[in-house]
Amino acid sequence: MKTATRPAYRPYVAVVKEARRLSPHFARVTFTCPDFEVFGTDRRDQRVKLVLPGADGRLCDIGQHDPDAIDNGEWYTRWRDLPDAERMPFRTYTVRRIDPEALELDIDFVLHHDAGPAGSWAENAAAGDGILIVGPDARSPESAQGIDFHPGTAQRLLLAGDETAAPAIGAILEGVGAGFVVDAFVEVPTIDDALPLAPGALPITWVPRGTRPHGEALIEAVEAWTAASGAVLSRAAAPRPQELEDIDLDVDLLWDSPDDSEGEFYAWIAGESQMVKTLRRLLVQGCGVDRKRVAFMGYWREGQVERTA
Repeated sequence: MKTATRPAYRPYVAVVKEARRLSPHFARVTFTCPDFEVFGTDRRDQRVKLVLPGADGRLCDIGQHDPDAIDNGEWYTRWRDLPDAERMPFRTYTVRRIDPEALELDIDFVLHHDAGPAGSWAENAAAGDGILIVGPDARSPESAQGIDFHPGTAQRLLLAGDETAAPAIGAILEGVGAGFVVDAFVEVPTIDDALPLAPGALPITWVPRGTRPHGEALIEAVEAWTAASGAVLSRAAAPRPQELEDIDLDVDLLWDSPDDSEGEFYAWIAGESQMVKTLRRLLVQGCGVDRKRVAFMGYWREGQVERTA
């Protein structure tokens, strides 16, 4: 039963059930927790927070064992108020799979040679390791928070992103119903990083980067798609020319996910911010697509670490 006063997100005390390498640059960690029976199942591109353990495996106290703190949604306030030495970093990831009956949650991690705290943790994760996961509570009417995929009435979709967007794009393709026509492009470090999807899911076009600059191959793939999709894009055109603000990526967050609306076409773009900015400009100013039909999320900025708060 959904309770109106229950917060959308809550902390879960999880342990690693299995960790496995999927490809040269992807690892999948399956977590389990008795409370996953109430974990939200909206999925799509839903975001969760992983509060990493300390070097000794200790979990910081964000009220995960306090029912009142959970019910009052105090996890972030408690995290923020911890002493520096006790405040472990958290990072944002996408729900890849959730099975409340099996009490299992899958998160896919991108592994790089210069991995940050979360990537380093995932690369060494082993069964029994503990972690805190702040995720949706199915009993809350707000449990669909953290979702940026809002196609509205559109059934003609363009999905584009780099490897950090691959889990979200995979979950979206496994969740959209019959009748959708989707072109999905994901740039990955190598072709060996192309991952299988669940049976019946719509396919992904995997674009290997190789030694090229990040995003260049994906931008070329989407440019080629737009050149061949004039009829679709013309029906998604804005009523008048649109100006785009010049966002300073070193200062501002590149993020906008318009609400569900009417229209045939919808684009969802995520990944490295400069790449996302370029693709957004291509669609909106280059092709005239109504900006209300384009969701864009700068998950990260090359040369910078994720902002924790």
